[in-house]
Parts: sequence; structure tokens; C-alpha cells
Amino acid sequence: MSFVEVAIKVPLPRTFDYKLDDGQSVSVGSRVEVSFANRRLVAMVVALKSDSQVPENKIKPITHIIDNEPVLSAQHIAFLRFTAQYYCHPLGETLFTALPGALRSGEHPDKTTVATVTLTDAGLNAPKLRSKKQQALLAQLHASGASSITELKALGFTKQQIDGLQEKALIKQYLAHDTQWALSPRAISSKPRLNEEQAAACSVINQHQGYQSFLLEGITGSGKTEVYLQCLEDIINSGQQALILVPEIGLTPQTVNRFRRRFPDTPIDLWHSNLTDNERLHVWRRSEQGSCALVIGTRSSIFLPFKNLGMVIVDEEHDSSFKQQDGLRYHARDLAVYRCARANIPLILGTATPALETLHKAIDKKFQLLTLSKRAQTKADNQFLLVDMKGQAEQSGFAPATLKNIEHTLARGKQVMVFLNRRGYAPTLLCHECGWLSECSHCSASTTFHKAMARLVCHHCAQQSYVPAQCPDCGSTQIMPVGLGTEQLEDFLQQHYPDTPISRIDRDSTRKKGALESALADINAGGKRILVGTQMLAKGHHFADVSLVIMLDVDGGLYSSDFRATEHMAQLITQVAGRAGRSGEPGTVLLQTHFPEHPLLQDLVNNGYQDFARYALQERQEAALPPYTHLALVRVEGTNSKIVIDFLADLVPVNPYSGIQLLGPVPAPMERVAGKYRYQLHIQASERPTLHSYLAQLMNYINEHKLANRIRWSIDVDPTDTY
Repeated sequence: MSFVEVAIKVPLPRTFDYKLDDGQSVSVGSRVEVSFANRRLVAMVVALKSDSQVPENKIKPITHIIDNEPVLSAQHIAFLRFTAQYYCHPLGETLFTALPGALRSGEHPDKTTVATVTLTDAGLNAPKLRSKKQQALLAQLHASGASSITELKALGFTKQQIDGLQEKALIKQYLAHDTQWALSPRAISSKPRLNEEQAAACSVINQHQGYQSFLLEGITGSGKTEVYLQCLEDIINSGQQALILVPEIGLTPQTVNRFRRRFPDTPIDLWHSNLTDNERLHVWRRSEQGSCALVIGTRSSIFLPFKNLGMVIVDEEHDSSFKQQDGLRYHARDLAVYRCARANIPLILGTATPALETLHKAIDKKFQLLTLSKRAQTKADNQFLLVDMKGQAEQSGFAPATLKNIEHTLARGKQVMVFLNRRGYAPTLLCHECGWLSECSHCSASTTFHKAMARLVCHHCAQQSYVPAQCPDCGSTQIMPVGLGTEQLEDFLQQHYPDTPISRIDRDSTRKKGALESALADINAGGKRILVGTQMLAKGHHFADVSLVIMLDVDGGLYSSDFRATEHMAQLITQVAGRAGRSGEPGTVLLQTHFPEHPLLQDLVNNGYQDFARYALQERQEAALPPYTHLALVRVEGTNSKIVIDFLADLVPVNPYSGIQLLGPVPAPMERVAGKYRYQLHIQASERPTLHSYLAQLMNYINEHKLANRIRWSIDVDPTDTY
């Protein structure tokens, strides 16, 4: 009798044996249907066995074989086994996290058509239309060549707009089928001439054979994307595939348009969470069968099963969006390093502000450092100005000197960007009589006042309530907003500069489909304008007319309990500052602070992020913090705080484990969220094998613990925050 070992999507750190009936055959990597706990579930075959440790009379037969051919190769299963082991996550949940939703539910893998739109001959002639949206849709198709309907909807275009152009015979719709793209010289559109640093970086990458991780450390505006594009030419012309990882969905449309303009007849696919299950399956199969040359995707695209992967590029490698914060807590950048090493192919990590872990590996020669120190368009660097806020008669957070700089910039017909990473009108409401604060009843946090909605909203559990007319404690009507939010900045600036268009870009203002794309189009149309926004403005956007960038609150990262706070602050300042001066003339970056003399700020402003990061690494080494040690967190949450604390306390051994330091149980920085108490156990080790050996033993102990089913727990390896 033959047996199969299967992985099932259940939160158990083990696999299960089932038996094959006579005449049945199945391959490793195929899906089967099994009976499990009185349910029928889809399972993945991970091994074939001639015997089993389980008594034969207790082994159930496979209910149904779904796949005649494997949907996962043995090499890909090995990659996912490593992922599960490294991040201390059940293999079954890891395998099914990596699969598209349609395959998880047992769908047939060969749904290979997607509704696609392209221009007709009449549409190619670029007619003038009354509808601005239809005109914008034509312009998008001119730029991209052809796009799936879902991709167009993600960009904000509606079915009515698409149907309207189809009725006018300006576009046509067809079903795109998978075909193996031919290995032949690809058409390459005109490309700019590289400067010396860009040319040197391309030469080093293209001449290297086999695996190597390259850290492309280039200041904002230095032309990192152009290096990516020119390095990809050889990969595409050799018939290999490439994966380009980007941190945000919002960046994929502009990125893919640039890639499609450079490689007009090369099949390029997108991968992000706005795709339907069928479309994700379509991209999955195209990558597996070699039908696409390039995939531009967010973090989960690292799990795509490429047939002939030749290069991986991680753009903005420092970005925290590459770290999954629940379930399988993987880091896409780190998995890219492992995957490229196993496949013996090059990896490019591009950023202006490398994560300290990445920079440390480059300094230790594990990664090869390539530097771009010159802006591609501007010869002079941006000018930094520190505005001391002590004793200032500010107006809605703006110092008088800041307002003068805004007026001077607008008078020149340029654009101003005002950055504040806090949406809403104010972080809280305060009673002037008794000191009452608008706090969330389910979280250890204040509710944010949203003036336009006339609501108090918790940004952690999403609870909403009406704004009280009187103080709930003392009955006073003296209730006032405290602190700043982007909505308040927009209100003030509209009153102060009534003749200047203002664009606010944050999660609230861009909720409607297409709102972000419409706002970006208005900004890129040029002319004087004020931009107000959160981090959504800081990541990768090119605003040619922005000459002045203002950051209103840069002090939060200087005195935080999180040891990564200064690193994140420096990265944010550098990335936001990089939005200025991209049109050929240097810009101005104005930082409002109560601590202008702080050595970290002075180092960053005067010497740049590169010098700051190397100094920060010295501090980390002296404090024995990552990347010089290795960290994991056991995160636990539950409705009963005593059970949570007792559970974590029981994980602390009586006798210390050699090479391991423990801290806890300690409350999370935000102790209560959505009615659940959250505590943590910090585990630190000087050697990574020691850490993983300890975590393996800890997982076995936790899975047998009597309180484990009364709380929610997870192990976070290499955490990027301690929220």
C-alpha cells in the first residue's frame, strides 16, 4: 500500500498521512481532497511514502485527486518549507498562503483567459473627447498598449467609461490567452544615456555570473529605475523572466507604464491585492508556464512559481510594507535574498535609504555596494532649513518663516508639499474645563476627530462615534481639537491662500476608486499648487514642479522607545525631501523642530543619510541591537489580560538558555486594541542558529500548552516594529 504526506491549511505545525487506493497515483506538489475533522479540505501532497508511523487502521484514504500534474514544483515546495521553518509558521498555512485563492479552494489551474482592452485604429489617432475621463482612458491605453479590465478599474476607470469608448469604436475588448513568448530580440524604445555612476553600476551587474545581491544605494532622483531597466534588457533578450517588487499598490501603475514604454512588445504582468481570484490565478500560471517576461508586484509576488527566473529587483528595499504583519510574518526582501541564492541569479536592492540590516551586509561584503551619488536631472543638491519652533507664534502648526517660504514659492509658480503623517482633523478632542479626552473604549488610544465626517474615529479598531456637543464627564461645551491632522492643514491653507489649488492626499481623501490617480494627474498638470499629505505622497512619486517640501513634525522619532525610530525618521525625512527639486533646479526642504541642535538631525541635514546610517550602525553595535544580534517576539493577545500574562510568564524558563536573553512578559506599546490585551516576550540571541534552535523548542512547548487555545499567539522573527 502507498501513502502520501499532505499539508493542510490548519494552524498545526505538522503534516498528515493518508493512503492511496489501488490504482491511484499522485505527484508531489499536486492537490488532493481529504477528510479532516469531519470536513472535506484541499491538501497539498509534500511527500510519497511506502510506509507510515501511524497505524494503518487509523489512516484515512484520499477522497479525491484534484491535479493530474503538480501545481508546485519540488524546488518551490523546498523554498516554502524554508519559509515556514524560518518564520516559525505551520507548513500547511505557509503553502496555502503562497497559492492564489482559486487554487486554495480547489479550482482548476487552467483558467487562462482574462478580459483585455486595447485601442482600435481610430483610437490610435487620439481623437479629442468631451469626457475628461474617457480622454484619460485613451491616454492610459496609449501608454500601456493593452490593459486588463481589472487593471483599468484599479486605476479608477469605470465600466461605463470603458463601454462608452467601445461603443465609439475607439477601443476593442478581447480575451487574452497564454502563449509562450518567443525568444527573439525584443524591441527597446529610446533610452537615455547613462551617467558614469549609472553605467558603472549596470556594467558590474550585467557582467556578474550567478548569484550576487547588489545594494544600489542611490540618492533620490539619481536614476535607479533607469539602472533597473537597462539591466533587464539582457535578461529579457535571453528569454529569462524577472520579478520587480514594489512596496505599494499605488506605485504599480506608474511603474508598469514606464516598463511598458521601454519594452513595448514584452509581456508584463501585475500582481497585487486588487486583482480578482481568476486574475491572480492567470498571472500565477503565466509565470509558471513562462508566458510572461516581467512581473511587477507587491510583497506576495515573491511566492510566484517562475519557470525561468533570471533576476529579482526589490525597489525601495527599506520599506516596511515588505514585511507581513500578521499570519505568515515573512519579509519579502529577505526571502528574495534566499530565493536568488538558491536559483543562482542576481538580486538588486534599490533605495536611497537602505535599511541598516541591508547596509550592514554590504559593509561586511555579503552584498555588493553600488553607489549613485549624483542626481540625474539636477546638478545641485536640495537645501535643508531647520526652523526652531521654540517660542514661535504658530498658526495651525506653521511657523511665520514657513508661511513666508510658501508665499515665495507660490509667487514663482511652483508647487509646495506639506507633509504630516497624521490624517484627520486632530488626534483627539479635549474638554477645556475638566481635561476629558476622546478615548476609544476598545483600545489604549484616543479617537481622531474627522471634521468633514463629523465623527470620532479610532484608527486602530475603526470604531466610530458622533462628536459630543457637551463633555461626557462634566457637561461643559468647551470641547476643542488638540493637535494637527492633514484635514486641519488643508482647511487653514485654503483660508490663507484662497486662490491656490490644494490637493490633499491621504487614506481618507483617496478612498473612492480613481481618486488617487485623479489627484496625481492634477498635480502633474503643473502650475502653482499646494500638496498636503501623509506617507502616500512620499513613496516614489515624481512631481516635477515641487520646489519646496515642508515637514511639520520631525521630533517624534528622536525620543521614542523603539530602537528603530531614528532610522525610520531619517528614512522618512530623506524620502520626503526627495520629492523636491526633480525638474532640474535644486529644491528647498524645510524641517520644523523643537530640537534643531539635535546631533542626529544635524548629521542627517549636513552629511546626508549615508553618513547618518553608518553612525547609527555604530550605535546599534555598542547597544548589541540588530543587525549585530538577532531578535524574535512572541506576541500574545486575548480578552483576559491575566491569562495572556500567565501564558507568557510560563514560557520563561527557570534556568536561562545559553546564548538567549529574554525580556518579558511586557505589554505591547499599545496594550489594548479592539478589546484585546496584548503582551510580548522579547527573545534576543547573538547567533542566528541559537535563536532558531530555541524557537523550535519553544514552538513545541507552546503547541502543548493548556492555555494555547484560549489566546491568540504568534512568533515574529526579525520584527520590524514592536507595536
